[in-house]
Amino acid sequence: QVQLVESGGGLVQAGGSLRLSCVASGSVSSINAMGWYRQAPGKQREQVAIISGAVGTMVADSVKGRFTISRDYAKNTVYLQMNSLKPEDTAVYYCNLVRNSVTYWGKGTLVTVSS
Repeated sequence: QVQLVESGGGLVQAGGSLRLSCVASGSVSSINAMGWYRQAPGKQREQVAIISGAVGTMVADSVKGRFTISRDYAKNTVYLQMNSLKPEDTAVYYCNLVRNSVTYWGKGTLVTVSS
């Protein structure tokens, strides 16, 4: 089993920055990928950024140039640095981990960007 705990969400003004963190614990060997998804009110969950051995890093077009994903392998932690935030970035951000073809999710952290 894998447990994921996100932190770093909050309220920020448009143009501001936040850094999300996600710590993985439990069976954290042989991780295929870690990443971030988000779900805005009334919308489907969407992929924001992933980092994996197979594809390196991938960032959605909607956040490219503003968001950066990174991973600390020693700490089993993945980060999402979010700059130049926009009101449309408001969502619950979920950490995602894939291990041996099984997908795990965190409970999410709310990011609210005010205009």
